[in-house]
Amino acid sequence: MIDALPLRSRAEDATAQLAPLLARAEQLALAVLPGGHGRKRAGNGDDFWQYRPVQAGDTLRMIDWRRSARSDSQFIRQKEWQISQSVHFWVDRAQSMQFASEPNLPQKMERAQLVALAIAVLLARGGERVGLSGENLPPRAGMKQVQRFAELLVMPKSEDFATPDVSHMQRNAFAVFVSDFLGDIDEVEARLHEAAFKGVHGVCLHVLDPMEESFPFRGRAVFRSVGGTVEHETLQAADLAERYRARLAERKARLESTCRKTGWQYACHHTNESAQAAVMWLYNVIEGPK
Repeated sequence: MIDALPLRSRAEDATAQLAPLLARAEQLALAVLPGGHGRKRAGNGDDFWQYRPVQAGDTLRMIDWRRSARSDSQFIRQKEWQISQSVHFWVDRAQSMQFASEPNLPQKMERAQLVALAIAVLLARGGERVGLSGENLPPRAGMKQVQRFAELLVMPKSEDFATPDVSHMQRNAFAVFVSDFLGDIDEVEARLHEAAFKGVHGVCLHVLDPMEESFPFRGRAVFRSVGGTVEHETLQAADLAERYRARLAERKARLESTCRKTGWQYACHHTNESAQAAVMWLYNVIEGPK
């Protein structure tokens, strides 16, 4: 039976962090794309984007004669692409994400929330539809959707580890998974294959604390999951280091291989690295050439 009081307390604490999280996400989005509003691709739309010189294959009816009359060249009036895409986010909020090895480092969940929300802000500004999988929040456009997205994003989960939810993902949509992926790796791979079967393309951002990579422990140590469901005691922690690093490397390799086979992309991000770099990489993947 789950004790409701600690979970309620964590939910109240998370709600108190909503406004600061939104503010940081807005600042991060502005730092990544100052003055921009997202998608800038030529296509069928109503909003003017730019003029470009006539190229081979252009027809006479495409030429903007008024603009062309002001110079010795002929120009095409391009309009911005207006077909928005649906982007499903799955952001791990299990208790394993509530870990930080040092006081000056953010928890993995804090970093995952910040990066995901900053991306959602950028996409919403560009007219894209964003949604949160695992919650009753299908993709919709607009900044009100981002507000609801953020409200759900800060709500903690009771399970120790989590696996992606792809049950309500729309066909041919885009998905963003942000997690430490410390749950059942077979289940994670199954979800990736299930998403790919639906025609969903996406990206996995693997968020880890630097200590989870280095394993600097020596002597007697007790390793306990954040939720307390897994525990292991050893008298010689250093003896585990090589095997631990090998297991982690194997897990990362499996994730990267599965992403490659399903047409997804993979990246590993550590909480002592720049959140801005992670946001920029993710945004370029999502809004890159289609």
